Amino acid sequence: MAPSLTHPSGVTFVDDGEHGSAHLEAAVYYGGGETFTRSRTYSHSHIHGYNPKRAPAFQEDVITRSRRMSHDEKSVAGPRRFLIDVEETIRVVLEQEDTDGDFQISITDAGPKLVPLGTATSNGFKTFDIRGTYMLSNLLQELALARDHGRKRIVLDEARLTENPVDRLSRMIRHSFWHSLTRRIDGDGLEIITADPKNRTGRVQPRIYVPHGEPAMAEYYRKVARDKPHMNLDVQVLPEKNDDPYFVKSLNPKPGLLALAMEEVDDGKGGRTLKGIPFIVPGARFNELYNWDSYFISLGLLVDGQVKMAKNMVEHFIFEIKHYGKILNGSRSYYLCRTQPPFLTDMALQIYNQLDRSDMEANRQWLKRAIQAAIKEYHTIWVAEPRMDPKTGLSRYRPDGVGIPPETEATHFTHILEPYAAKHGISVLEFSEKYNNGVLKEPGLDEYFLHDRAVRESGHDTTYRFEKRCANLGTIDLQALLYKYEVDIATAISEVFDDELMLEEDFPLMPFPPTPESYANPHRERSTARLQTSDEWFERAEWRRGVIDKYLWNESKNLYFDYDTVLEKQSLYESVTAFWALWAGCASEEQCWKVVSQSLKKFEVLGGLVSGTEESRGKVSLDRPNRQWDYPYAWPPHQIMAWVGLERYGYLEEAQRLAYRWLYMMTTAFVDFNGVVPEKFDAVKLSHLVEAEYGNQGIDFKMVPREGFGWMNAAYQVGLSFMTTHMRRAVAACTSPEVFFGRAARAETALAQATAASTDPLDLAMETLSLAA
Repeated sequence: MAPSLTHPSGVTFVDDGEHGSAHLEAAVYYGGGETFTRSRTYSHSHIHGYNPKRAPAFQEDVITRSRRMSHDEKSVAGPRRFLIDVEETIRVVLEQEDTDGDFQISITDAGPKLVPLGTATSNGFKTFDIRGTYMLSNLLQELALARDHGRKRIVLDEARLTENPVDRLSRMIRHSFWHSLTRRIDGDGLEIITADPKNRTGRVQPRIYVPHGEPAMAEYYRKVARDKPHMNLDVQVLPEKNDDPYFVKSLNPKPGLLALAMEEVDDGKGGRTLKGIPFIVPGARFNELYNWDSYFISLGLLVDGQVKMAKNMVEHFIFEIKHYGKILNGSRSYYLCRTQPPFLTDMALQIYNQLDRSDMEANRQWLKRAIQAAIKEYHTIWVAEPRMDPKTGLSRYRPDGVGIPPETEATHFTHILEPYAAKHGISVLEFSEKYNNGVLKEPGLDEYFLHDRAVRESGHDTTYRFEKRCANLGTIDLQALLYKYEVDIATAISEVFDDELMLEEDFPLMPFPPTPESYANPHRERSTARLQTSDEWFERAEWRRGVIDKYLWNESKNLYFDYDTVLEKQSLYESVTAFWALWAGCASEEQCWKVVSQSLKKFEVLGGLVSGTEESRGKVSLDRPNRQWDYPYAWPPHQIMAWVGLERYGYLEEAQRLAYRWLYMMTTAFVDFNGVVPEKFDAVKLSHLVEAEYGNQGIDFKMVPREGFGWMNAAYQVGLSFMTTHMRRAVAACTSPEVFFGRAARAETALAQATAASTDPLDLAMETLSLAA
């Protein structure tokens, strides 16, 4: 009788070809029971542990790799798979390869970059070497995912370690990162989203602020507090006017989450209850709904087919405009006075165009709610004082506020506050408290923080472009966005609402065209007094285009600039946001050609587009450190806006080239640094290791990246839509843009020369003579 075989309980044996797709998502790939093949077994099978043929060498040990021997795994017809003890292999990989102790395998680690794994076809008796940073970091990531799903042993496809990096990153974003960044504000999601890494008060009690006029929502959260006493949840109801600067400052010692939109659902007991509508957060220290981040995130969601999630985020924006008066910078109490760059109309229209067409009337009503909200925000925020400058007609980032912004890092303003503290002979901490409480008055400091709050509202915090002047600037980016609002609203009214739209909510309409006299008149027309028509909004757009040309376009420099409404002159900082005029469509064909042919080269570097030029930034030093929205740093919003703008005006090759540069930089970082997807890059050095101000976000993870970073994820998915198959393959091979486009340029030159030679009259004549002879 043959000896009995023993194996762990719960193990399922499968035939060699039955393991399934190598690129399934982790929940599916690792979610089943343990499986092994019915291949021949050996007395030295390592099914119960990791026992490599050689002790791993690391640190000062020298590896001399012997030639492959007869006992090594030979090439097989089928895909190679490995039999792995999860915990032991994690231990070995980290011990041997993670020489800097950050729980990541990157090109900066000094290990031998070689780990042998037992093959599944030999039940672990024969081994195959896993070599190089990319395969080893993927191995570590797969082991971490297997651990997440409670697996002790796995059969791992080699294809998961050698997966095309473009396919792998795109797959992780689509199926994993968006899910990990999803939040809900209700009884099930509160414990995750109430955590606020920016809270420096020392009081970490979870707190939620519910807007006035939502009694059912307030009662729901009170019930959650009663049902989950361990949370110690504090539920507060805001007054009807919740953005008074002094009231908002009074909340700073007790910061909290702001309630967002909810839906009514069955409670499973025959009744009804409220449920939070899910949304995506940026990630890392930004664990709440953000304004302009959400627009770019929604573009990525739409590429990935997640229309419902993108639509959810518009629902929250509609809710914020209704209850908080604006789309907030972020959904925390300290953001109640501040908004961010406005993208609602384009966001809503992009989603509307992808909604299920089986119920067009419901889609139309949804768009109507979004456009009405955008019109309210337009009139009550963007063309209302103090943001509007009636003299020029330019809108500005100019939020209300009192005191020092509380969400910044503790030492962020120390260098600003020290001279004032020394003047009063007290410590910086004591001065901060007295200044915030109004005990000490410093008009110069008030002016500084007026501009600082404006910088934060602009989304570009911080940059020397805006230093001590942002609140006075009519920026090219904001004017372009408002031009797009006006065109979008006009288009929606004309094409979706039969050229007439009655507003349902009552609010004041700002005078048009704006003048100091019309704004000085306290009388305001009401929103419900008449129908909105497309003609009015197209007229507003044309008027704004004229204002942009008058104040922001610089013919001699072939670029758009910000305009200082106080100094009454252009601010000649060269910003890549000039390309937002192309995205919005407010540039003429000639202006676009000049920007592309004369100015694009000022911003284009190896990794894409930098935020501004090195010359405009000026010299940096210990006393004048670099800012994260200045040269040499590059951000996803600037890339996406430029790609779309260039494509809009027919410059597809330029858009593809810039997208290639960006995707190359992202992919090489992903390959070389354990799958990292950061908030921003140094596009000159092609590095995510950024030291300016807050450092970088999205880089502090252990073993496997779980979130990436919201708008960087989106930029990858959107960027891939600009790639040809050839470009995508070159990115996956990490082919440098200089090499890739150098080859393309040489090929074009050769083709042009060949074409020129064949059409040259003299050549043709000589060819004819030779044929006649």
